[in-house]
Amino acid sequence: MPTGVHIRDVREQLFGAAERVLLRDGANALTSRAVTTEAGCAKGVLHRHFDDFDAFLAELVLDRIGRLGAQAEALRGSAGAGTVPGNLAGALTELFGPVAVAVVALVTFRDGLRARLREAGSAGVPLLTEATAMIADYLSAERERGRIAPGADVDMLAPALVGAGHLLFAGREDAPPGAEEVRRAVTAVLAGALPDRPSSGPAGPAGP
Repeated sequence: MPTGVHIRDVREQLFGAAERVLLRDGANALTSRAVTTEAGCAKGVLHRHFDDFDAFLAELVLDRIGRLGAQAEALRGSAGAGTVPGNLAGALTELFGPVAVAVVALVTFRDGLRARLREAGSAGVPLLTEATAMIADYLSAERERGRIAPGADVDMLAPALVGAGHLLFAGREDAPPGAEEVRRAVTAVLAGALPDRPSSGPAGPAGP
């Protein structure tokens, strides 16, 4: 088996194990031993492929960030179709799945991990920063099509939408928010940024 394929398979096995531990037991329980035990391999396997545990976690986070590329492409491709609130609600729901929410919590929990991610060129809060760029790009595309008001500041709307989405999905012990709840939050953030709709009928009589 080619070495490159073997390394990729081991990485995916360890990443999957780390995500399961993180979701089941939380950031406090995420150790190299917990990951290798969950993956069913010797502890030394992780350290043969990564300098240390923070290096492993940094690669895990960067792998999750890399997956945003396909979502960003699909979201931008939806510009001009459906509704802006509907498209954004769907994007935020996909973005803030359980693993992504847990990864953001992990980044804020581990100082060493944040330092490694900064060394790798990831600014701000990793994953949230890239998600904000994705949303801003989509909003710009909709603004070009006239579905976002010409004067709307997409660079301010995007972080507001990502922040609202994160607050909706993070820290919930019950079921995640439903589609209508997410759509309401999106619509509230976009208030004033959506072009006025034409009246559906003649105006009523003027008051006295």
